[in-house]
Amino acid sequence: MSVATGTVIANLYFAQPLEETMARELRLSTGAMGVVLTLFQVGYALGLATLVPLGDLVERRRLLAVLITICAAGMIGLATAPGPAVLQAAALVVGVTTVVVQIIVPFAAHLAAPPERGRVVGTVMSGLLIGILVSRTVGGLLAEVAGWRAVFALGGAATALVGVLLYRALPRVTPTTTLPYPKLLASVLTLVREEPGLRIRMFYGATVSASFSVLWTNLGFLLARPPYSWNNAAIGAFALLGVAGAGMAMVAGRLADRGHARATTGGCLFVIVVSYLALWAGGHDVVALAIGVAVMDLGCQGAHLSNQSVIYRLRPDAHSRVNTAYITSYFVAGAVGSGLSAVLVHPRFGWEGVCILGGAFSLLGLLVWGAGLRRRGSRGRCRGRTG
Repeated sequence: MSVATGTVIANLYFAQPLEETMARELRLSTGAMGVVLTLFQVGYALGLATLVPLGDLVERRRLLAVLITICAAGMIGLATAPGPAVLQAAALVVGVTTVVVQIIVPFAAHLAAPPERGRVVGTVMSGLLIGILVSRTVGGLLAEVAGWRAVFALGGAATALVGVLLYRALPRVTPTTTLPYPKLLASVLTLVREEPGLRIRMFYGATVSASFSVLWTNLGFLLARPPYSWNNAAIGAFALLGVAGAGMAMVAGRLADRGHARATTGGCLFVIVVSYLALWAGGHDVVALAIGVAVMDLGCQGAHLSNQSVIYRLRPDAHSRVNTAYITSYFVAGAVGSGLSAVLVHPRFGWEGVCILGGAFSLLGLLVWGAGLRRRGSRGRCRGRTG
């Protein structure tokens, strides 16, 4: 399951180190290419809201097979796109169907014993995060050798292969609900209304995702232009600096199992804020940029895993719907961060504006976390005085 999530999620990120090359070959402006990258995120958010809840209603192995088949077809559409219209449509299809990874993750949580759930989710998420990192590197290297279209063709073939292997390997699991589809979707909103712990984790996740997307949507533009002027292979290899985030996923899962999810979340939000100071300097200093990227990924993935470890303990009978609420807000925020930064901020204010925007998102999350900590402390002191 870990390998599968890594293979499929790569489809969402192959284009990031190739944005300059694709824009040049298809004669797209920076803003138009930013729209394509944003459509991956928008499609993913749509799929999360409409397809992931089906994991509680439909037999999951069959559901995964259907979505992976459509995803592979979308990748072929990207590989053969003659112009921006087909490219945008295929990006949307791939984004929508790549949500199979968010059916696999709660599936793993469902199969795991409760005391090990954080570790199991961390293991599967590590595969997902490594897939994100490797996608950028493989995309850059392969594009340098065979062109950017070969990247998407390879991704489509790998996705189809994973679909076959998953169908053979995964067990059949009886759905946990018989609700009609409209009521199933409505029940997601009910969960959000009834679970304050879910709402706050959605908020933390949204600020982290927006901050993460701001960086990775614009990093390719920075590295492809002066003062760096790197080729696709170098840009893709640079993404490996985020491997620290994959290791942090395992650590965050274990900390959550031991009851330290709150402290881990605050520490990770602080790390993201600090990373943007290094990223600001990284506009002209590759060492500072490298440090900023590594620290940013570490903080983002640690916070994300802490959030997921908490929400999967809320409603054992509704893992897919709880995940839908959380991940939908996560990727809607990612699409907002991606769109704002690529279409509005970067063309007008450059790299410095990107860093201010990304840092502001993570700072907002940290301030809300700190306010919640103070409220808990105040309640504790009041109980002490009355006692």
